Amino acid sequence: MLFFNHFGRYLLMLKGMFTKPENMRMYWKELMHQCVEIGIGSMGIVIIISVFMGAVSAVQTSYQLVSPLIPISTIAQIVRDTVILEFAPTVVCIVLAGVVGSKISSELGNMRVSEQIDALEIMGINTKAFLILPKILACLLTIPMLVVLSMVLGILGGRLAGTATGILSAENYDMGLLLNFIPYNVFFALVKAYTFAFIISTVPSYFGYYIKGGALEIGRSSTKSVVISCVMILFADYILAALLLDK
Repeated sequence: MLFFNHFGRYLLMLKGMFTKPENMRMYWKELMHQCVEIGIGSMGIVIIISVFMGAVSAVQTSYQLVSPLIPISTIAQIVRDTVILEFAPTVVCIVLAGVVGSKISSELGNMRVSEQIDALEIMGINTKAFLILPKILACLLTIPMLVVLSMVLGILGGRLAGTATGILSAENYDMGLLLNFIPYNVFFALVKAYTFAFIISTVPSYFGYYIKGGALEIGRSSTKSVVISCVMILFADYILAALLLDK
C-alpha cells in the first residue's frame, strides 16, 4: 500500500505541473538557470568518467583477446559498442543521479522546510509548475547532450589508451570503429538517455517537494531519492533492452 500511495502522489505531482500555467517569461528564465546548473555543472565529472571508461575498456579488452585469430581492430569495435550501448547512457546517468538528483532533492527540500514553497503558494503561484517543470525540461535537454558527449569522449579515450600503450595503432583503431557499425545503437542509447533523464529529474523532485521535518530529513530524503533513482534506472535499462533489442 505504501508503494501505491507514493506512486499516486507522484502521478498527481506530474499532473499538477500542467493544470495552471504561469507567465512564460518566468519559466524561460528558470529553465535557462537550470540548464546551466545541470548541464554545465555536470560536464566536468562526465568528461573525466567518459575518458577513463573508454581507456579502461580498451586496455581490458586487449587483455582478454589473446587469440591470434581475432583481428586487433576488434578491440575498437568492442569499445565502441560497449561505450555507446551501456557505458555512456547507463553509467553516466547513474553518476548524474547522484550529482543532479541529490541537488534537486535537497534544493526543494530546503525550500519546503523553510516554508518558501508555502509562501509561493499563498501568492497564487503553481509551485509544481514553477519549481519542478523547469528542472525536468532542463534534464531532458542537457542530459542527452551529456550522453552524446560521453560517447565521443569514451571512444576517444579508448583510442588514446590503445595508441599510448602500444596495443594497436591509430589506423587499426579507426578501421575497427567503422567496421560493422549499427546506427540503431545510437538511437537506442538516446532513448535510454531521455528515459533516464526523466527519472533523474522527477524522482528527486517528488522526494524533495513532499518532505516533512528538518535538516535531518533533507539528508535522508536526498539519499533515498538517489538510491531509488539508481534502482529505477537499472530497471528501466533492462526493460528497454528487452523491448528495443529483441530480435
